[in-house]
Amino acid sequence: MTQWQEISGGITAPKGFKAAGIAAGLKPSGKPDLALIVSESEAIAAGVFTTSQVRAACVDYCRQRLQKKANIRAILGNAGQANAATGEQGWQDALDSAKWVAQALNIAPDEILLASTGVIGQRIKMEAMEKGIPELVNALSPTAGEAAANAIMTTDLVPKSIALETLIDGRPVRIGGIAKGSGMIHPDMATMLAFVTCDGLVATPLWQQMLTEAANQSFNQITVDGDTSTNDTLIALANGQSRTPTITQMNKDGQKLQGMLTAVCQHLAKAIARDGEGATCLIEVQVSGTSDDHGARRIAKTIAGSSLVKSAIFGRDPNWGRIAGAAGRAGVTFRQEDLQIKLGDFLMMENGQPLGFDRDAASNYLKQAAAGAYLKQDTVLISVRVGNGSGQGVAWGCDLSYDYVKINAEYTT
Repeated sequence: MTQWQEISGGITAPKGFKAAGIAAGLKPSGKPDLALIVSESEAIAAGVFTTSQVRAACVDYCRQRLQKKANIRAILGNAGQANAATGEQGWQDALDSAKWVAQALNIAPDEILLASTGVIGQRIKMEAMEKGIPELVNALSPTAGEAAANAIMTTDLVPKSIALETLIDGRPVRIGGIAKGSGMIHPDMATMLAFVTCDGLVATPLWQQMLTEAANQSFNQITVDGDTSTNDTLIALANGQSRTPTITQMNKDGQKLQGMLTAVCQHLAKAIARDGEGATCLIEVQVSGTSDDHGARRIAKTIAGSSLVKSAIFGRDPNWGRIAGAAGRAGVTFRQEDLQIKLGDFLMMENGQPLGFDRDAASNYLKQAAAGAYLKQDTVLISVRVGNGSGQGVAWGCDLSYDYVKINAEYTT
């Protein structure tokens, strides 16, 4: 039995949080494009960001803010323009955005974090941004989490949202989250944005440690296309409104909160992989038998990110050789004689030797997964064992379809 349960409310399920999402005119489509998440009281903030050397202004802005001050009140997110590779003017746009939100909320600019997504090289439409912020603040509501989730979408087909609840010291503690992402998704922060709220109270260094570990087991284990974005941002706020004791170490309560935070991040990460551009199914790769978890995660990510594996699954071709090839080039040492590969329930290789299996039935397994897209049965499970070690790792991806090429070939046109 898990120590937490899913509840409604998404990003605003935790106490003391409000959200809003509106169409401010940043997107030419006229769809929602501006989101705001606000804590009624100061919240401890933690962040994980893109590892790219080409970064959006909002990423550098958030890093600087969090280095100086971990107490944050609000997150502003926009879709439509990435504000990446936009030079000094893009940096000024970030500063102005924070200033306008601060004025509307009557708080300090350094209590605001920013996140952007959209076309690289395009500045934010600042006139529309300035005009939209007062409307955005007026729309703040404890029931508007879904509106915020919709306002950060770009090529996403569905919004991504989750909330979980557990008991700590006899009182309910909640974590909620929203995310966006469909393409430019690859480990080392997958173009994804993710925002997490929590009404528990956690010491600042520990909250950052928790978020980093959750990211390593979720967002850093997904891949759609092998491309890392300029804007990847994961921000988590904890405001203490649950009135539970401060968690200062990884004790029983700390481990419970860590588990729930990781579960929220994994749900959002899998939703991103499932919604990969042009994808028809989710791929989950489970690896065991390595000497440590790091090696298992590395093999799993390599298999999930293999274009050949992804193409074979799209073609409903149970070609286990591509799985073996990807495992072998992951940079993790193992004996070929120990390799075992399963596709769903179909055992295809044991002790490094190929086995006979029903190819038609295995192909049908892949077809059924594609037919169940966006449902629980849409997952293609690949299981790999490389030895007798205790290491375990999981990664998630999606198949590679014709539509992925079409979407990205026409992205700015």
